[in-house]
Amino acid sequence: MAIYSMTGFARVQVQVNDQLSYTLSVKSVNHRFLDVQLRLPSGLEGIENELRKSLKESLVRGHVELALSVDRNSQQKVGYNRELIAGYLAAFAAARAEHGLAGDPDLNAILRMPGALQTENRGDEDPTALAESVQEEIGPLLAQLRAMRAREGELLFAILNSTLDRLAEATEGVAVLRPEIEERYRERLAQRLLAATGPEFNRQRLLEEVAVLIERSDIAEELARMHTHISHFRELLAAGGELGRKLDFLLQEMNREANTLLSKTGGVGGKGTRITELGLAMKSEIEKAREQIQNVE
Repeated sequence: MAIYSMTGFARVQVQVNDQLSYTLSVKSVNHRFLDVQLRLPSGLEGIENELRKSLKESLVRGHVELALSVDRNSQQKVGYNRELIAGYLAAFAAARAEHGLAGDPDLNAILRMPGALQTENRGDEDPTALAESVQEEIGPLLAQLRAMRAREGELLFAILNSTLDRLAEATEGVAVLRPEIEERYRERLAQRLLAATGPEFNRQRLLEEVAVLIERSDIAEELARMHTHISHFRELLAAGGELGRKLDFLLQEMNREANTLLSKTGGVGGKGTRITELGLAMKSEIEKAREQIQNVE
């Protein structure tokens, strides 16, 4: 099963009939939950609930905007106002006879008179045709959106796997240095305790105390849990589906292990500095992954 990004866009353009066409588009970006906004022209309130239902059935998370733009191209028939023009001609003839004038009326001048020409629409669209067409197209439109979100998800899959590779490499680097760092920490701690207690202090008891402190400072558990988290992360990516929240929680756990590792190994010196560098690299990769999964459905 693939993983899906929350980023996507889809659009369809539909010619309903000679007088009516429309563009239906949907776009989505990341959001903690599913947030749907519709921009529909007046008269389509009756299908709003159905559209919302379709969006909720197809999508899990994301801020989603569905917009409908309608283009009405009604044919018009041009006519003239018979009563107005007949009245004008009658007045012209009466004035000409009364005053003994010659001449004929100017038809161009008559047709330029306000109200002389009239237009009327022919074949207004069926009021239900638009709604029915939109309901038919919403399924293919959302399939197109899901396909784009899947392609974006493939890119996220590759990026996250590369990040996990680098994180695993840094974790293994710390594991390699761990025995030497523990020995250095043991020696340094023993020297400090001997200097503080003096030669009269029981050396065997001192070494036992050092062993306890070393055990408390051991990073084996943090490394083991980090490896487990990385493996679990890969398994979730391979399984696909709705992963965003699960991956976010897992990265929080990884970050906690990295912080504990850094706190336990700080100030050791020598190759301990290298562990600090690797620990910071781990935190950097974890943060990069957290940025990417903000867009995972």
